[in-house]
Amino acid sequence: MPFFKLKLKRTSILLAFLMLSIAVKAQMVTLANAFAHNDYRHKRPLAEAQANGYTNIEADVFLFNGKLVVAHINPFFKGKRTLESLYLAPLAALACKYNGNVYEGYNKPVTLMIDIKTDGKRTYEALKPLLEKYRDILSSYDSGVVTKRAVTIVLSGHKPYREVKSEKTRLAFIDEDLRKVNRDTAANVSTMASCKYSKLIKWKGSGRMPNAEKARLVRYVDRAHKNGDQVRLWASPDNQAVWKEILNCGVDLINTDKLVALKNFLVSQNN
Repeated sequence: MPFFKLKLKRTSILLAFLMLSIAVKAQMVTLANAFAHNDYRHKRPLAEAQANGYTNIEADVFLFNGKLVVAHINPFFKGKRTLESLYLAPLAALACKYNGNVYEGYNKPVTLMIDIKTDGKRTYEALKPLLEKYRDILSSYDSGVVTKRAVTIVLSGHKPYREVKSEKTRLAFIDEDLRKVNRDTAANVSTMASCKYSKLIKWKGSGRMPNAEKARLVRYVDRAHKNGDQVRLWASPDNQAVWKEILNCGVDLINTDKLVALKNFLVSQNN
């Protein structure tokens, strides 16, 4: 092949690569309303959530043989899938890469919800030294002052509510029960308030949401927002009619296993 043709070919390949890199970067969006649920269904849970721009991610965690293991039901064969290796260490690497942010140019915290599957108090005691190791990237509560950093840890499942509330300094917050948002939150115990969808709403997305159910949801959302909590409904029907309606009612976070479908929906709503 003549030299000038070879040079032109190499230049074309390089230009195509650069154009692809720019296109991929341009397509990257961050989704403030998206919550990635059921991490155990994905081979690379954090990577897949991040690739789709999710800013809220959940990990089911067991205290098993002294390790904080990521699993949904049985942690016995999951010993290498630890909270640190799958989530905390990669998030710290991203924060280092992007100047204290998980996403480039996104200067708000990403929420990592830790859904505790074992005893809340014991698991939290094992969790605290691990969180301390990553203090530089974690939002903190210190004697009444909340400092936001790259990642905010929110505890759900078997929640150590009393232990968290009693601490003057900590690196974790609680996922409050949406139906109990009126209890004392003066100590910034919670940052989120959640409830199973069917506990409040029976509507599955066909026709219009009943007025009574809509009014009930809006009432709870308003209470949570007054306390500074984001609202999440879990186990909600994974369809666009439900997603659109609960967003209109003020729900902050849509819980889903369908990462790409929800991303496409949210992007279309913002266009």
